[in-house]
Amino acid sequence: MPSNVRPLADAPLSGTWSCPLPLRDYPTIVIGHGGGGQLGNELVEHLFKPAFSNDALDRMADSTVLALPPGRIAYSTDSFVVRPLEFPGGSIGALAVNGTVNDLAMSGARPLYLSAGFILEEGLPMAVLGRIVTDMAAAAREAGVRIVTGDTKVVERGHGDGCYINTSGLGVIADGIDIAPQRAEVGDVVLVSGTIGDHGMAIMSVREGLEFDTTIVSDCASLASLVADMLAVTPDIHVLRDPTRGGLASSLNEIAAASGVGIVIRESALPVLPQVASACEILGMDPVFVANEGKLLAIVPPQHAMDMLAAMRAHPRGANAAIIGEVTASHPGMLVARTAIGAQRVIAMQLGEQLPRIC
Repeated sequence: MPSNVRPLADAPLSGTWSCPLPLRDYPTIVIGHGGGGQLGNELVEHLFKPAFSNDALDRMADSTVLALPPGRIAYSTDSFVVRPLEFPGGSIGALAVNGTVNDLAMSGARPLYLSAGFILEEGLPMAVLGRIVTDMAAAAREAGVRIVTGDTKVVERGHGDGCYINTSGLGVIADGIDIAPQRAEVGDVVLVSGTIGDHGMAIMSVREGLEFDTTIVSDCASLASLVADMLAVTPDIHVLRDPTRGGLASSLNEIAAASGVGIVIRESALPVLPQVASACEILGMDPVFVANEGKLLAIVPPQHAMDMLAAMRAHPRGANAAIIGEVTASHPGMLVARTAIGAQRVIAMQLGEQLPRIC
């Protein structure tokens, strides 16, 4: 272990959570909580329903009836298996809401509704589940979405990893917006909304019991309001992408391939926190491949680039936004980085993941 890396203390990562009656009689999840009987009903009535309460959910019907405004529907689903369940800057609960909200926002949609499916492992402390659910409710409020339906299953001890969550989401895309990975054009400008690699390094520090000189905090956050501000600059945004698994490099490689263009980025323009850069150096990782959960890439026509950058920097989620590159006709389907000394290197898609189970 490097000399400047220390074991983490065992202190809890999240705040305290008060267990409502009668859940205090069950300090951990038991098989009966997934059996459809009284225990399951108590879990719903005393934990999920109060946390997520809204008109649609509170009807407690077998399906939820929703009214959707005019426009095209965006629909997305994702499953979250992050380990550990709680980490600096978030939890699997916040991640499950923000991940699906951001997937909807990346198509230019206004996120409206989410479903939440829980797979809980027997023995999961009720206090941990309580904090996860509290984080989900807070993330949903911040993103302006409602959790309107859900499901809970319990698996035997040793057959899960505490808690897995699936969320699906619905949003509406206004007329005049056409954002897709295939729309990058030669001459377009590439922007990123902030520092890269924060989430992956935050997870790594906790998972491996490492603490660096400065705490690395996940960037887990909703990007819906940032996207709304960007669309107010112009609806003519060609591509949006949240660079989660595989990081910035994988996302830009996918866009280059989908659009049949080349993308060039300037390494000196990439915003990376010093503590993230140090951690990556120690662990032998490249921050361009490290996951983010609260950042986006935007590819826009050049005439909108400076106004878009200003709008992003005016938003709390885009304070460190930067122009990092451009779309080119050279080397179609490839991502190339220009180094500080003027050299160029191809950044290919990685075969696997540097960090599994990060979302």
